[in-house]
Amino acid sequence: MTDILTLRGARPYGAEPVDVVIRDGVIAEIGLAGSVETAGEVVDVSGRWIGPGLWDSHVHFTQHVTRLRRIDLTETRSAQDVLDTVIRARAGGASLIGGMLMGYGFRDGLWSEPATLAALDAVISDVPVVLVSGDLHCGWFNSAAAAHLDVKIDATGVLREGPWIELLHSFDTASDLPFEAYQEAAQAAAARGVVGIVEFETTDNVAEWRERIANGLTSLRVDTAVWPDRLEEAIAAGLRTGDALDDQGLATFGRLKVVVDGSLNTRTAWCWDPYPGLDPADPHVCGMESVPLPELRRLLERAREAGIEAAVHAIGDRANSEVLDTFAELGMQGVIEHAQLVREDDFSRFAELGLAASIQPEHAMDDRDVADHHWAGRTAHAFAFGSLHRSGAELRLGSDAPVAPLDPWISISAATSRSRGERDSWHPEQRLPLDVALASSARSTLEVGQPADLVIIDRDPNACARDELRDMPVAATLLGGRFTHRTF
Repeated sequence: MTDILTLRGARPYGAEPVDVVIRDGVIAEIGLAGSVETAGEVVDVSGRWIGPGLWDSHVHFTQHVTRLRRIDLTETRSAQDVLDTVIRARAGGASLIGGMLMGYGFRDGLWSEPATLAALDAVISDVPVVLVSGDLHCGWFNSAAAAHLDVKIDATGVLREGPWIELLHSFDTASDLPFEAYQEAAQAAAARGVVGIVEFETTDNVAEWRERIANGLTSLRVDTAVWPDRLEEAIAAGLRTGDALDDQGLATFGRLKVVVDGSLNTRTAWCWDPYPGLDPADPHVCGMESVPLPELRRLLERAREAGIEAAVHAIGDRANSEVLDTFAELGMQGVIEHAQLVREDDFSRFAELGLAASIQPEHAMDDRDVADHHWAGRTAHAFAFGSLHRSGAELRLGSDAPVAPLDPWISISAATSRSRGERDSWHPEQRLPLDVALASSARSTLEVGQPADLVIIDRDPNACARDELRDMPVAATLLGGRFTHRTF
């Protein structure tokens, strides 16, 4: 039996209304409204705007889901602010997660006073406390948490990068998130026009997404990354990039994820120049090389042999230079995740090497002041979406949720305006044209033969001001021709 749906009177962005006929999940016909013979179920779109469904190309889905279960630290601006927030939450009866009091969202890049173990112990010592940074690259512990988790911490109480990231998923396993929480988060994404995500959780993404889809989470497509600790397991299972992982065709095996450096807020992004205020004798004065380059080459070569492509995290300009060099040496295509600081000579190399840049535009809004301080004199090359585009690089937009909201309209607004609130545009020369931002947020087009992954919205993006883009009303989302969200 053939499934047929006709969308009547939908407007492609900036164009006249059309009728769209969908058969078996694929766009079968598009014609001016009234010129197409309607078939199957007919849905009157009433002149709303229609475009390809949207993807978020960088998500940590479990971290995104669990964020709401943790103390909200996103509005804090100092160590004392964080401590006061944690004290209030404890007094208000905040629940323990896996036996720990957990918070999320502090950003210490501009704090005048640093985090310390003693300060956190002074306010709460009777239960383990773990506070997750907004960029997910470090955690602030009290002594009880360090003992509970059997980790060694210094006087700062802060654990960073590799040792910290190894712990991150164990917190979520311990929190025993219900399936309904994942389903609600997926439905919320669909309500913002999202049809697919690229999953970068540090866990067995293949098994977990197979189980979620089997249990009924069918509102998203998912590309699942594999981390180095599970690479051999994936190879042994015969998995290759692009392989279907479920009977419904929703989950696909994606890429090997390798993290080469840290982050800007944690001052661990690997740069050519030192961070201001750090001891010149500090071995990490220019950030951190999280995975040594010989190991990066080994991992990428091993993945390539098995038909697995790579997505490599590189934030600092030295990390980007070295990763570009590595891809060039191996003659291997792939994706560079973040590409936040790039030397002028390196922009053109993305296109020359066939590498995509997976960028998160809202990070530029969150981190502009931190970048102005820690990358002073270099911010013309920071979050340089315009330079990447003009050099011919393929761009993929995402959120890095929960670091930024899983909402592609926020990303599109940030990419095209480089501003929010009352502030002027930051390095406006790095803005993206709207059509580029929209195309970089999708994997299909509104054309015959394309998957019927579609978003229907109440405004024409071409006529929207900045904040109108950020809160774009989404009337419907279709995945393979079926509604996953609908308001009319």
